[in-house]
Amino acid sequence: MRFDPASLKYNDQGLIPVIAQDADSGEVLMLAWMNAEAVARTCQSGRVTYWSRSRGKLWVKGETSGHVQELVEMRVDCDRDTLLVLVRQTGPACHTNRRSCFYTAIQDGYEVELMQPEG
Repeated sequence: MRFDPASLKYNDQGLIPVIAQDADSGEVLMLAWMNAEAVARTCQSGRVTYWSRSRGKLWVKGETSGHVQELVEMRVDCDRDTLLVLVRQTGPACHTNRRSCFYTAIQDGYEVELMQPEG
């Protein structure tokens, strides 16, 4: 069956959440959003493209920072309302210059920073 981005379940804003995971290590890197156009462009180009809610436009990961996400595989969850992109990440994934956006743990009631910004 041929994949059609329109077959996904988008929210009221026309967006679907996307989890980016390192294809080799399995590390969860970030969560972002895509619209149908971003899904299609990602599949066609192999460069992960998101919808920037703050800027209101498409955003190719790494287009300004050089921290590119190369698509290895896109997966659809059972409800068709969340995507998982397995990627090869160049540089940090987080806008704070950390490898992952999930750099804060809650341990014994305290927030603990797990990694420092790169460079």
